[in-house]
Amino acid sequence: MYNHNKIEEYWQKYWEENKIYKFDINAKKKKFYILDMFPYPSGSGLHLGHIFGYSATDVISRFKKYCGFNVLHPMGWDAFGLPAEQFAINNNKHPREFNKTNINNFIRELKSMGFDYDWDREIDTSDPKFYEWTQWIFIKLFEHNLAEYKNIDVNWCEKLGTVLANDELIEKDGKMVSERGEFPVIKKPMKQWILKITNYADRLISDLDIVAWSEKFKIAQKNWIGKSSGAIIKFKTENNVPFEIFTTRPDTIYGTTFLVFAPENILLKKIVTKENEEQIKKYIFETSNKSEQQRCLFDKSGIFTGTYAINPITNKKIPIYVADYVLNNYATGIVMGVPAHDLRDWEFAKKHNINIEFVIKTNNPNECFEEDGIHINSPLINGLKNNEAIKKISTYLFENKLGREHVTYKLRDWLFSRQRYWGEPIPIVFDENETPHVVKKLPVILPELKDFTPSGDGKPPLAKIKDWVNIQIDKKKYHREVNTMPGSAGSSWYFIAYLLKENDGSYIPLNSEKAKKIINKWMPVDLYVGGAEHAVGHLLYARFWHKFLYDIKITSTSEPFYKLPNRGIVLGSDGRKMSKSLGNVVNPIEKINIFGADALRLGILFMSPLDGTFPWKEETIVAARKFLERVYNIFNNNKIKITDSKVNSEFEFAYNTFIKNVTNNMENLKFNVAISDMMIFINECYKVKSLNKKYIYNFLIILSCFAPHICEEINFNILKNKTSINFSKWPKFSEEKIKVKYINIPVQENGKLRCIIKIATDTSEKDAIDLAKNDPKINKLINDRKPKRIIYIKNKIINFIF
Repeated sequence: MYNHNKIEEYWQKYWEENKIYKFDINAKKKKFYILDMFPYPSGSGLHLGHIFGYSATDVISRFKKYCGFNVLHPMGWDAFGLPAEQFAINNNKHPREFNKTNINNFIRELKSMGFDYDWDREIDTSDPKFYEWTQWIFIKLFEHNLAEYKNIDVNWCEKLGTVLANDELIEKDGKMVSERGEFPVIKKPMKQWILKITNYADRLISDLDIVAWSEKFKIAQKNWIGKSSGAIIKFKTENNVPFEIFTTRPDTIYGTTFLVFAPENILLKKIVTKENEEQIKKYIFETSNKSEQQRCLFDKSGIFTGTYAINPITNKKIPIYVADYVLNNYATGIVMGVPAHDLRDWEFAKKHNINIEFVIKTNNPNECFEEDGIHINSPLINGLKNNEAIKKISTYLFENKLGREHVTYKLRDWLFSRQRYWGEPIPIVFDENETPHVVKKLPVILPELKDFTPSGDGKPPLAKIKDWVNIQIDKKKYHREVNTMPGSAGSSWYFIAYLLKENDGSYIPLNSEKAKKIINKWMPVDLYVGGAEHAVGHLLYARFWHKFLYDIKITSTSEPFYKLPNRGIVLGSDGRKMSKSLGNVVNPIEKINIFGADALRLGILFMSPLDGTFPWKEETIVAARKFLERVYNIFNNNKIKITDSKVNSEFEFAYNTFIKNVTNNMENLKFNVAISDMMIFINECYKVKSLNKKYIYNFLIILSCFAPHICEEINFNILKNKTSINFSKWPKFSEEKIKVKYINIPVQENGKLRCIIKIATDTSEKDAIDLAKNDPKINKLINDRKPKRIIYIKNKIINFIF
């Protein structure tokens, strides 16, 4: 049994002192950029999800290096954000201290896993040298009219003292709460910075076709963007108040029997009758405490406004309701109810006793009909199916100025202001007329502060530093923007920052020709690995910023990440999500101490495919450790000699088959199958009395992707090589030696198996049948009989029919 603690500590120190993993950006090799979604440096340190994902990327990084690529595989810290600020408030310490302690702990734990990061490329989004360029990108967005300061309804969290984006909310007990801390959140009008990500909505959808992403990520982004093509149709109330609705099905306008306004719609004040005013105010207040997710669950609640609208096609009066399932930020915030042909409208109409009128032929008038069909009760489009009817009624509406074509999105502009301290300062000052101006000298340094608590009135902690806020420029008075950027700002471009990191900790200027040359060579990231929880937050924002940088010619690629597999989830051994309250959390560092980092890396990747969701099984780590012992013992086994002698054809076949299979599985990220390939090959090794030194060393190269410490130990101290295994080349296989030259095929009489014969794979039909006839068993069966026919399927079967 080898001493994993001693061996792993020794080789980690050796690799670091000898700069084995030093990255040379100018090396003349084909590039391969592999990246993990960098972590927030929390106080809890590494968890098994980190270990699973980071082990996978480390395997591929080593594999690609062995294949001759210049590989960039860096690590850094998404260091701004609420957790550090909450720690600072609760413990009266600066969030920078919290981060520094946690980052040092993360580095220690990551190094204990033997990952091949070049720590000289480490980045930290809270470093002013880094966020100088985050601020520069914001300024460019502002200059291109993509950053705007405006009054909007926001998700306000009183407890956290800040505004939250939709992707920072969760639902609990029917209420929207903050993801961080699960504190109550309400809707509140505030003046905020927004980034116009909606300007990029179409490109964010269409460019998913040019990347090799997991379908799960693509679907999540398309659904979040939620593109809908249809028509805006003009309506009026019976009192002549005009308004517009959006629909994807203008062909069903003849079946419209009610309209629904979102509770937040400003036109409600003009149409609600006095008799219903108080009741609707109460309903609007109740809606403000619901999350969008809860509202979309549709409980069929709603209230009649007391007012009717006139259908512009039929001139019929139809009632107007207010209901929370209609979202004001989707299109016009008003929809038409067609209960006969929309299930949600059907259920709403049934509950509120609203008329239902079929305008598409159905055989069952007691059920909602949502399929394609022949239109009825619709004079302009009777007899037409859905698509034809949509085209014809749309043309009529547009030509008669009753409507227009329209595309709408569920995607909202990116709410970019945060009322907290620990974030990038927004590089804007306001003059005495409240006109915003960009700060020319960057970075705008986050000032020191002792009291990080929010003011409670919506003003951020920075507002307390009066001598920092109020400044003069050219003898004119200005005040600084006191909101900070969201935590997702730095992560929206950090993948470029790794490329520009200098040895002195600075960054090559993002707008320099030198930077553009490097970026154009190294982007996009070839393989990006992270969890599905980032599908509609970080990944969407990063794509938006990268497309903007493409538009202003900072990068020559329109997408930042080429290949994005879905990384799975490690559950507790009980099959539930790991949680301290459930007592099923596994500490990876404890497992390293017991089994070693190599066994943990190998075992966790053997538990499941990369995209799997699976329970932790400690017995798999035990098995991985035993396998490594088995490998180690081959090199300390007097019964098996390691020589330069040739091997027999059977072992040659096994070896070349192994190299071919494992190479294919590595390319396709099938790590668990690649490990199985290695186990099968080691079984073959134990069947022979001597092993070819080159072949067994090539096996060691492959294993070192998964278990680098033990392989380096064997390489130096048993095989007595003088160069690190990290500088080896990936082994090649011979197709010729994998070819099957002989094959066993069954020989039958009237479909019954009589014997099996061995023939060469290139044997002709005549020779194969002659060989069968000459077999003693078949020869005896045939005797003097002549078969009616002989069925021969090449290299499969011979059947004599009598």
